[in-house]
Amino acid sequence: MKNREDSLAKTSKDLMLKEPYYGFFLIMLNKVWNNKIVPTAGVSKNNINYQLTINEDFWTSLSEDHRLGLLKHELLHIAFGHLTMYFKFSDKKLANIAMDMEINQYISDELLPKGGINIDDYPDLNLDRKAGCRYYYDKLQQAKEDKDKNGTSGDDNFDKLADQMDAGDEMASDHPTWVDFEDMTEAEQKLIEKQLNKILNDAKEMTEKKRGNIPGEIEGLLEMEEIKPAKFDWRGYMRRFTGVSSKVYTKKIRRKENKRYSENPGLKIKMKQHMLLAIDTSGSVCDQELHEFMNEILHIYKQGVDITIVQCDTAIKSIEPYKGKNEIEIYGRGGTEFDPVLEYYNENIRKYTSLVYFTDGECYTNVKPKAPILWVLSEQSYMNTELPGKVIKLEI
Repeated sequence: MKNREDSLAKTSKDLMLKEPYYGFFLIMLNKVWNNKIVPTAGVSKNNINYQLTINEDFWTSLSEDHRLGLLKHELLHIAFGHLTMYFKFSDKKLANIAMDMEINQYISDELLPKGGINIDDYPDLNLDRKAGCRYYYDKLQQAKEDKDKNGTSGDDNFDKLADQMDAGDEMASDHPTWVDFEDMTEAEQKLIEKQLNKILNDAKEMTEKKRGNIPGEIEGLLEMEEIKPAKFDWRGYMRRFTGVSSKVYTKKIRRKENKRYSENPGLKIKMKQHMLLAIDTSGSVCDQELHEFMNEILHIYKQGVDITIVQCDTAIKSIEPYKGKNEIEIYGRGGTEFDPVLEYYNENIRKYTSLVYFTDGECYTNVKPKAPILWVLSEQSYMNTELPGKVIKLEI
Protein backbone atom coordinates (compact mmCIF):
# COMPACT_ATOMS: atom_id res chain seq x y z
CA MET A 1 0.00 0.00 0.00
CA LYS A 2 2.68 2.46 1.04
CA ASN A 3 4.94 1.62 -1.90
CA ARG A 4 2.31 2.44 -4.52
CA GLU A 5 1.40 5.72 -2.80
CA ASP A 6 5.05 6.68 -2.45
CA SER A 7 5.79 5.89 -6.09
CA LEU A 8 2.76 7.89 -7.26
CA ALA A 9 3.81 10.83 -5.07
CA LYS A 10 7.34 10.67 -6.50
CA THR A 11 6.08 10.59 -10.10
CA SER A 12 3.72 13.48 -9.36
CA LYS A 13 6.64 15.48 -7.97
CA ASP A 14 8.75 14.69 -11.05
CA LEU A 15 5.89 15.84 -13.28
CA MET A 16 5.61 19.07 -11.26
CA LEU A 17 9.31 19.78 -11.76
CA LYS A 18 9.41 18.94 -15.49
CA GLU A 19 6.00 20.26 -16.57
CA PRO A 20 4.47 22.37 -13.79
CA TYR A 21 1.12 22.84 -15.50
CA TYR A 22 0.42 19.11 -15.65
CA GLY A 23 1.72 18.72 -12.11
CA PHE A 24 -0.82 21.24 -10.79
CA PHE A 25 -3.51 19.66 -12.95
CA LEU A 26 -2.74 16.26 -11.44
CA ILE A 27 -2.92 17.31 -7.79
CA MET A 28 -6.45 18.61 -8.30
CA LEU A 29 -7.73 15.17 -9.38
CA ASN A 30 -8.77 12.29 -7.16
CA LYS A 31 -6.72 9.10 -7.67
CA VAL A 32 -7.97 5.55 -6.94
CA TRP A 33 -6.43 2.09 -7.32
CA ASN A 34 -8.44 -0.71 -8.91
CA ASN A 35 -7.09 -3.88 -10.55
CA LYS A 36 -10.49 -5.12 -11.72
CA ILE A 37 -11.89 -2.19 -13.70
CA VAL A 38 -8.86 -1.19 -15.77
CA PRO A 39 -5.98 -3.30 -17.14
CA THR A 40 -3.67 -0.25 -17.18
CA ALA A 41 -5.04 3.14 -16.14
CA GLY A 42 -7.95 5.33 -17.17
CA VAL A 43 -10.11 8.31 -16.41
CA SER A 44 -13.34 7.65 -14.56
CA LYS A 45 -16.21 9.76 -13.25
CA ASN A 46 -16.44 10.99 -9.68
CA ASN A 47 -19.77 12.88 -9.33
CA ILE A 48 -19.23 15.96 -11.52
CA ASN A 49 -15.45 15.56 -11.47
CA TYR A 50 -12.89 13.42 -13.23
CA GLN A 51 -10.63 10.99 -11.40
CA LEU A 52 -7.75 8.70 -12.31
CA THR A 53 -8.18 4.96 -11.86
CA ILE A 54 -4.89 3.04 -11.85
CA ASN A 55 -4.16 -0.67 -11.98
CA GLU A 56 -1.52 -1.26 -9.29
CA ASP A 57 0.07 -4.28 -10.99
CA PHE A 58 0.47 -2.36 -14.25
CA TRP A 59 1.79 0.73 -12.42
CA THR A 60 4.50 -1.20 -10.58
CA SER A 61 5.61 -2.87 -13.83
CA LEU A 62 6.44 0.49 -15.45
CA SER A 63 9.70 2.40 -15.41
CA GLU A 64 9.70 5.87 -13.84
CA ASP A 65 9.69 7.51 -17.28
CA HIS A 66 6.72 5.43 -18.45
CA ARG A 67 4.80 6.26 -15.25
CA LEU A 68 5.32 9.92 -16.05
CA GLY A 69 4.08 9.39 -19.62
CA LEU A 70 1.05 7.43 -18.40
CA LEU A 71 -0.10 10.26 -16.12
CA LYS A 72 0.36 12.90 -18.80
CA HIS A 73 -1.50 10.69 -21.30
CA GLU A 74 -4.57 10.50 -19.06
CA LEU A 75 -4.44 14.21 -18.21
CA LEU A 76 -4.41 15.09 -21.91
CA HIS A 77 -7.51 12.94 -22.50
CA ILE A 78 -9.28 15.04 -19.86
CA ALA A 79 -7.98 18.40 -21.06
CA PHE A 80 -8.93 17.72 -24.68
CA GLY A 81 -12.51 16.85 -23.70
CA HIS A 82 -12.27 13.33 -25.13
CA LEU A 83 -14.49 11.70 -22.54
CA THR A 84 -17.60 13.73 -23.36
CA MET A 85 -16.78 13.75 -27.09
CA TYR A 86 -16.21 10.00 -27.35
CA PHE A 87 -19.83 8.89 -27.65
CA LYS A 88 -20.48 11.13 -30.64
CA PHE A 89 -18.36 8.79 -32.79
CA SER A 90 -20.07 5.77 -34.34
CA ASP A 91 -16.95 3.55 -34.41
CA LYS A 92 -15.68 3.56 -30.80
CA LYS A 93 -12.52 1.56 -31.53
CA LEU A 94 -11.45 3.98 -34.24
CA ALA A 95 -12.27 6.86 -31.89
CA ASN A 96 -10.01 5.29 -29.23
CA ILE A 97 -7.15 5.13 -31.71
CA ALA A 98 -7.75 8.64 -33.08
CA MET A 99 -7.76 10.17 -29.60
CA ASP A 100 -4.61 8.34 -28.51
CA MET A 101 -2.99 9.32 -31.81
CA GLU A 102 -3.78 12.97 -31.11
CA ILE A 103 -2.51 13.24 -27.53
CA ASN A 104 0.57 11.00 -27.78
CA GLN A 105 2.14 13.61 -30.06
CA TYR A 106 2.43 15.87 -27.01
CA ILE A 107 4.36 13.26 -25.01
CA SER A 108 8.09 12.66 -25.48
CA ASP A 109 8.94 9.32 -27.10
CA GLU A 110 11.00 8.18 -24.12
CA LEU A 111 7.94 8.54 -21.88
CA LEU A 112 5.69 6.39 -24.06
CA PRO A 113 5.70 2.63 -23.39
CA LYS A 114 5.95 0.26 -26.35
CA GLY A 115 2.69 -0.84 -27.90
CA GLY A 116 1.00 2.55 -27.67
CA ILE A 117 -0.53 4.38 -30.61
CA ASN A 118 2.01 6.57 -32.39
CA ILE A 119 1.31 8.55 -35.55
CA ASP A 120 4.81 7.74 -36.86
CA ASP A 121 3.91 4.04 -36.95
CA TYR A 122 1.56 4.69 -39.90
CA PRO A 123 3.72 6.68 -42.37
CA ASP A 124 1.87 5.56 -45.50
CA LEU A 125 -1.41 7.10 -44.29
CA ASN A 126 0.25 10.53 -44.74
CA LEU A 127 -1.36 11.98 -41.60
CA ASP A 128 -0.85 15.62 -40.64
CA ARG A 129 0.67 16.23 -37.24
CA LYS A 130 -1.29 17.75 -34.33
CA ALA A 131 -4.43 17.94 -36.43
CA GLY A 132 -7.10 16.93 -33.88
CA CYS A 133 -8.91 13.66 -33.16
CA ARG A 134 -11.79 14.42 -35.56
CA TYR A 135 -9.28 14.68 -38.41
CA TYR A 136 -7.61 11.41 -37.40
CA TYR A 137 -10.94 9.64 -36.97
CA ASP A 138 -12.03 10.63 -40.50
CA LYS A 139 -8.67 9.59 -41.98
CA LEU A 140 -8.66 6.25 -40.16
CA GLN A 141 -12.26 5.59 -41.14
CA GLN A 142 -11.37 6.18 -44.79
CA ALA A 143 -8.32 3.91 -44.44
CA LYS A 144 -10.47 1.14 -42.96
CA GLU A 145 -13.02 1.50 -45.75
CA ASP A 146 -10.18 1.25 -48.30
CA LYS A 147 -8.92 -1.92 -46.61
CA ASP A 148 -12.38 -3.49 -46.53
CA LYS A 149 -12.89 -2.68 -50.20
CA ASN A 150 -9.42 -3.27 -51.65
CA GLY A 151 -7.80 -5.59 -49.13
CA THR A 152 -5.32 -2.93 -47.98
CA SER A 153 -5.30 0.66 -46.77
CA GLY A 154 -1.87 1.21 -48.27
CA ASP A 155 -0.22 1.04 -44.83
CA ASP A 156 0.83 -2.39 -43.55
CA ASN A 157 0.80 -1.39 -39.87
CA PHE A 158 -2.72 -0.02 -40.09
CA ASP A 159 -3.86 -3.17 -41.92
CA LYS A 160 -2.63 -5.24 -38.95
CA LEU A 161 -4.40 -2.92 -36.52
CA ALA A 162 -7.62 -3.14 -38.55
CA ASP A 163 -7.39 -6.96 -38.46
CA GLN A 164 -7.09 -6.76 -34.66
CA MET A 165 -10.23 -4.63 -34.49
CA ASP A 166 -12.16 -6.97 -36.77
CA ALA A 167 -11.08 -9.93 -34.62
CA GLY A 168 -12.42 -8.19 -31.51
CA ASP A 169 -9.04 -8.10 -29.79
CA GLU A 170 -8.70 -5.89 -26.74
CA MET A 171 -6.27 -3.16 -27.66
CA ALA A 172 -4.10 -0.92 -25.52
CA SER A 173 -6.09 2.05 -26.76
CA ASP A 174 -9.32 0.79 -25.21
CA HIS A 175 -10.82 2.97 -22.44
CA PRO A 176 -13.25 0.86 -20.38
CA THR A 177 -13.85 3.48 -17.66
CA TRP A 178 -15.21 5.97 -20.19
CA VAL A 179 -18.56 4.18 -20.09
CA ASP A 180 -19.25 6.25 -16.94
CA PHE A 181 -19.75 9.28 -19.19
CA GLU A 182 -22.11 7.70 -21.71
CA ASP A 183 -25.50 8.26 -20.08
CA MET A 184 -24.96 11.73 -18.64
CA THR A 185 -27.79 14.19 -18.99
CA GLU A 186 -27.15 17.47 -20.77
CA ALA A 187 -27.17 19.24 -17.39
CA GLU A 188 -24.58 16.81 -15.98
CA GLN A 189 -22.38 17.25 -19.03
CA LYS A 190 -22.47 21.03 -18.67
CA LEU A 191 -21.57 20.76 -14.98
CA ILE A 192 -18.61 18.47 -15.60
CA GLU A 193 -17.38 20.67 -18.47
CA LYS A 194 -17.66 23.74 -16.23
CA GLN A 195 -15.72 21.96 -13.50
CA LEU A 196 -13.04 20.97 -16.00
CA ASN A 197 -12.70 24.56 -17.22
CA LYS A 198 -12.21 25.66 -13.62
CA ILE A 199 -9.49 23.06 -13.07
CA LEU A 200 -7.70 24.03 -16.30
CA ASN A 201 -7.81 27.72 -15.37
CA ASP A 202 -6.74 27.10 -11.76
CA ALA A 203 -3.77 25.06 -12.98
CA LYS A 204 -2.90 27.89 -15.36
CA GLU A 205 -2.99 30.49 -12.58
CA MET A 206 -0.83 28.38 -10.26
CA THR A 207 1.67 27.72 -13.06
CA GLU A 208 1.93 31.43 -13.88
CA LYS A 209 2.44 32.29 -10.20
CA LYS A 210 5.41 29.91 -10.16
CA ARG A 211 6.59 31.51 -13.42
CA GLY A 212 6.13 28.29 -15.32
CA ASN A 213 5.13 27.96 -18.97
CA ILE A 214 1.64 27.05 -20.14
CA PRO A 215 1.86 24.24 -22.75
CA GLY A 216 0.86 25.31 -26.25
CA GLU A 217 -1.68 22.51 -26.53
CA ILE A 218 -3.46 23.86 -23.44
CA GLU A 219 -3.38 27.48 -24.64
CA GLY A 220 -5.11 26.20 -27.77
CA LEU A 221 -8.16 25.19 -25.73
CA LEU A 222 -9.92 28.52 -25.91
CA GLU A 223 -12.19 29.85 -23.21
CA MET A 224 -13.39 33.44 -23.34
CA GLU A 225 -13.88 34.63 -19.78
CA GLU A 226 -15.07 38.06 -20.93
CA ILE A 227 -17.28 38.81 -23.94
CA LYS A 228 -16.27 42.14 -25.46
CA PRO A 229 -18.31 44.37 -27.80
CA ALA A 230 -18.09 43.47 -31.50
CA LYS A 231 -15.53 45.39 -33.53
CA PHE A 232 -17.57 45.17 -36.75
CA ASP A 233 -21.18 45.86 -37.74
CA TRP A 234 -22.28 42.27 -38.35
CA ARG A 235 -25.97 43.13 -38.55
CA GLY A 236 -25.33 45.56 -41.39
CA TYR A 237 -23.09 43.07 -43.18
CA MET A 238 -25.73 40.36 -43.08
CA ARG A 239 -28.44 42.67 -44.39
CA ARG A 240 -26.31 43.20 -47.50
CA PHE A 241 -25.59 39.52 -48.11
CA THR A 242 -28.86 37.57 -48.00
CA GLY A 243 -28.47 34.95 -50.69
CA VAL A 244 -29.88 31.77 -52.19
CA SER A 245 -28.86 29.69 -49.18
CA SER A 246 -31.17 31.52 -46.81
CA LYS A 247 -33.73 29.31 -45.09
CA VAL A 248 -37.40 30.35 -45.00
CA TYR A 249 -39.11 30.26 -41.61
CA THR A 250 -42.84 30.91 -41.13
CA LYS A 251 -44.49 31.98 -37.91
CA LYS A 252 -48.24 32.31 -37.29
CA ILE A 253 -49.30 35.68 -35.88
CA ARG A 254 -52.74 36.99 -34.86
CA ARG A 255 -52.03 40.64 -35.61
CA LYS A 256 -51.92 40.11 -39.37
CA GLU A 257 -55.07 39.10 -41.20
CA ASN A 258 -54.88 36.08 -43.48
CA LYS A 259 -56.30 37.41 -46.77
CA ARG A 260 -57.09 33.98 -48.17
CA TYR A 261 -58.62 32.39 -45.06
CA SER A 262 -60.05 35.10 -42.86
CA GLU A 263 -60.48 32.88 -39.79
CA ASN A 264 -56.85 31.73 -39.80
CA PRO A 265 -53.90 33.66 -38.39
CA GLY A 266 -51.50 35.48 -40.69
CA LEU A 267 -48.03 34.23 -41.50
CA LYS A 268 -44.79 36.07 -40.90
CA ILE A 269 -42.04 35.00 -43.28
CA LYS A 270 -38.43 35.30 -42.12
CA MET A 271 -35.22 34.51 -43.99
CA LYS A 272 -32.37 32.91 -42.06
CA GLN A 273 -28.81 32.80 -43.34
CA HIS A 274 -26.28 30.01 -43.18
CA MET A 275 -22.78 31.47 -43.03
CA LEU A 276 -19.47 29.68 -43.43
CA LEU A 277 -16.91 31.11 -41.00
CA ALA A 278 -13.29 30.10 -41.57
CA ILE A 279 -10.62 30.36 -38.88
CA ASP A 280 -6.95 30.49 -39.85
CA THR A 281 -5.34 28.09 -37.34
CA SER A 282 -1.80 28.35 -38.69
CA GLY A 283 1.14 28.80 -36.34
CA SER A 284 1.41 32.51 -37.19
CA VAL A 285 -1.97 33.21 -35.56
CA CYS A 286 -1.47 33.65 -31.82
CA ASP A 287 -3.93 32.79 -29.05
CA GLN A 288 -4.83 36.46 -28.54
CA GLU A 289 -5.93 36.68 -32.18
CA LEU A 290 -7.96 33.48 -31.84
CA HIS A 291 -9.73 34.92 -28.80
CA GLU A 292 -10.45 38.04 -30.85
CA PHE A 293 -11.91 35.94 -33.68
CA MET A 294 -14.10 33.87 -31.33
CA ASN A 295 -15.50 37.03 -29.76
CA GLU A 296 -16.63 38.28 -33.18
CA ILE A 297 -18.05 34.86 -34.09
CA LEU A 298 -20.15 34.86 -30.93
CA HIS A 299 -21.62 38.23 -31.93
CA ILE A 300 -22.43 36.88 -35.41
CA TYR A 301 -24.21 33.93 -33.81
CA LYS A 302 -26.31 36.32 -31.72
CA GLN A 303 -27.73 37.78 -34.93
CA GLY A 304 -29.73 34.54 -35.36
CA VAL A 305 -27.83 32.99 -38.27
CA ASP A 306 -26.82 29.38 -38.80
CA ILE A 307 -23.04 29.03 -38.62
CA THR A 308 -20.59 26.39 -39.78
CA ILE A 309 -16.98 26.83 -38.69
CA VAL A 310 -14.14 25.48 -40.82
CA GLN A 311 -10.63 25.42 -39.36
CA CYS A 312 -7.66 25.39 -41.71
CA ASP A 313 -3.88 25.80 -41.71
CA THR A 314 -2.38 24.17 -44.82
CA ALA A 315 -5.42 21.89 -45.05
CA ILE A 316 -8.95 21.80 -43.66
CA LYS A 317 -8.78 20.27 -40.19
CA SER A 318 -12.37 20.58 -38.99
CA ILE A 319 -15.85 21.47 -40.32
CA GLU A 320 -18.45 21.70 -37.56
CA PRO A 321 -21.66 23.59 -36.76
CA TYR A 322 -21.31 26.34 -34.18
CA LYS A 323 -23.84 26.53 -31.34
CA GLY A 324 -22.73 29.63 -29.45
CA LYS A 325 -20.23 28.08 -27.06
CA ASN A 326 -17.59 30.30 -25.48
CA GLU A 327 -14.81 27.84 -26.18
CA ILE A 328 -13.59 25.84 -29.13
CA GLU A 329 -10.84 23.28 -29.59
CA ILE A 330 -8.28 24.47 -32.11
CA TYR A 331 -6.90 22.12 -34.78
CA GLY A 332 -3.89 22.91 -36.89
CA ARG A 333 -0.93 25.17 -35.99
CA GLY A 334 1.03 24.37 -39.15
CA GLY A 335 1.65 26.59 -42.19
CA THR A 336 -0.92 28.72 -44.02
CA GLU A 337 -2.99 28.02 -47.14
CA PHE A 338 -6.26 29.76 -48.05
CA ASP A 339 -6.98 27.63 -51.14
CA PRO A 340 -8.55 24.60 -49.36
CA VAL A 341 -11.30 26.68 -47.75
CA LEU A 342 -12.03 28.68 -50.91
CA GLU A 343 -12.24 25.49 -52.97
CA TYR A 344 -14.61 23.93 -50.41
CA TYR A 345 -16.71 27.12 -50.46
CA ASN A 346 -16.95 27.08 -54.27
CA GLU A 347 -17.92 23.39 -54.26
CA ASN A 348 -20.70 24.01 -51.71
CA ILE A 349 -21.82 27.39 -52.97
CA ARG A 350 -25.55 26.80 -52.48
CA LYS A 351 -25.17 25.79 -48.84
CA TYR A 352 -23.84 29.12 -47.58
CA THR A 353 -24.89 32.75 -47.85
CA SER A 354 -21.33 34.03 -47.59
CA LEU A 355 -17.86 33.18 -46.34
CA VAL A 356 -16.14 35.16 -43.58
CA TYR A 357 -12.45 34.28 -43.23
CA PHE A 358 -10.75 35.22 -39.94
CA THR A 359 -6.97 35.41 -40.40
CA ASP A 360 -3.79 37.40 -39.84
CA GLY A 361 -3.66 37.80 -43.62
CA GLU A 362 -0.16 36.39 -44.03
CA CYS A 363 -0.83 34.44 -47.22
CA TYR A 364 -2.28 34.82 -50.72
CA THR A 365 -4.55 32.83 -53.02
CA ASN A 366 -5.32 32.53 -56.73
CA VAL A 367 -8.67 30.83 -56.15
CA LYS A 368 -11.56 33.13 -57.07
CA PRO A 369 -14.60 32.82 -54.79
CA LYS A 370 -17.91 32.34 -56.63
CA ALA A 371 -19.98 34.11 -53.95
CA PRO A 372 -19.49 36.88 -51.36
CA ILE A 373 -16.44 36.69 -49.11
CA LEU A 374 -15.25 38.93 -46.30
CA TRP A 375 -11.68 38.72 -45.01
CA VAL A 376 -11.43 39.74 -41.35
CA LEU A 377 -7.87 40.53 -40.29
CA SER A 378 -6.85 40.61 -36.64
CA GLU A 379 -6.18 43.92 -34.92
CA GLN A 380 -2.43 43.28 -34.72
CA SER A 381 -2.05 42.13 -38.36
CA TYR A 382 -0.91 44.12 -41.39
CA MET A 383 -3.52 45.04 -44.01
CA ASN A 384 -3.50 42.68 -47.00
CA THR A 385 -5.41 44.27 -49.90
CA GLU A 386 -4.46 41.58 -52.44
CA LEU A 387 -7.05 39.09 -51.20
CA PRO A 388 -10.13 38.50 -53.40
CA GLY A 389 -13.26 40.12 -52.00
CA LYS A 390 -13.72 42.70 -49.27
CA VAL A 391 -11.04 43.00 -46.59
CA ILE A 392 -11.46 44.65 -43.18
CA LYS A 393 -9.24 44.90 -40.12
CA LEU A 394 -10.63 44.56 -36.61
CA GLU A 395 -9.97 47.78 -34.74
CA ILE A 396 -11.56 49.42 -31.73
